[in-house]
Amino acid sequence: MRVLTLTHNLPRFLGDYSGTFVDALCRELVRQGEEVCVLAPHDRAYASLQPRPYRLKLYRYAWPSRLECFGYARSMSGDLGIRPTSLALAPGVLAAGIASALQLCGKWRADILHAHWLFPSGVIAAVVSAIAGVPYIVSLPGSDVFVARRYWAARLLGRWVLRKAALVTANSRELQRVALSLGAPAERFDLVIYGADTTTLHPDREAGTSLRQALGLRSEDFVVLAVGRMVPKKGFRYLAEAFPQVRRHVPSARLVFVGDGVERCSLEAALADSGFGGDVRFVGVVPRQEMLGYYNAADVLVMPSVTEPEDGLNVCVLDAMACARPIVATTAAGNSLVVQDGLNGFLVPERDATALAEKLILLAGDAQMRERMGAASRALAENDFSWATLAARYRAHYRRTVALRSEAR
Repeated sequence: MRVLTLTHNLPRFLGDYSGTFVDALCRELVRQGEEVCVLAPHDRAYASLQPRPYRLKLYRYAWPSRLECFGYARSMSGDLGIRPTSLALAPGVLAAGIASALQLCGKWRADILHAHWLFPSGVIAAVVSAIAGVPYIVSLPGSDVFVARRYWAARLLGRWVLRKAALVTANSRELQRVALSLGAPAERFDLVIYGADTTTLHPDREAGTSLRQALGLRSEDFVVLAVGRMVPKKGFRYLAEAFPQVRRHVPSARLVFVGDGVERCSLEAALADSGFGGDVRFVGVVPRQEMLGYYNAADVLVMPSVTEPEDGLNVCVLDAMACARPIVATTAAGNSLVVQDGLNGFLVPERDATALAEKLILLAGDAQMRERMGAASRALAENDFSWATLAARYRAHYRRTVALRSEAR
């Protein structure tokens, strides 16, 4: 089967975090025997393009190339609003994307379109489907549904895209609820989360020890890891509030932040004011191929997501699980889909710094619990949340969708 994947986020170079789950899914689909072509906006960073097992088609939408600044985690400001430059570029992106997708449908003869994000990919898929008769699926990672709710024009357009889709998927209950409220048919919806690369990411004591030494952390330190963009919906400000409570009870506690974003300065200031800033490491953005060391250096991963706005499951949770780490997470953003309270970690209410602190203090004092929960995380990642398992689910949807379209003709 020929799958044309539409996205505006995709890793452009080794270590790039943009759209890693799209890349991982496409690689696994190819491994399982599908033909995949990815269509994405052109970006100058693709100059260091790495070999891929799938076809990649990049379309130009602005000249000169320095004006091509749409997508690749640059379209929104803190995930709370669209950047003016992105709004200005959107018509060109849509026009170029539609033209390129139609050309591929004609020459490459795609059987199905799989759009990641409602905008612009979902719109492109809906238009191309109406013209070329190729069915499409839309997957909603998170920020796209916020755009559809905030802007009336986007809401109308999004409703049309969702109602025409053969299938709509999302990776959290919160996103499911919003998608249904926007018009996604309940009978054509499936909750499909992201997967974990359990081959590349795995328990590695040596990698963890080496990373601790590089960060100046001792073997006896209790290391709390937080990974992600520092934007409001990740809830890192509540972790910054919880850490001083942890540190007062656990003198060996250390906090490591991986990532960057609009809230970094305020997080640094808050922790410095707490008097425990010296126990925190802000390491910035780390190339993805180096994350194995960070996950293995940690004793626990914390994902304190909040509904600001609704978000999908963060990839770092599954990555840490693949490395056999216990998880302390809030009940928001799909965390409860992979974290089983008391089995492979703890779930706490969102925006509750004290609850976060209590669970971290509990884990700090019980190495056997950490070991047991870490083993459970690894087992869940391998058995239930691997890319092989999730790609197989999508393949089943592809075949069912194409078969239904053939029967309707």
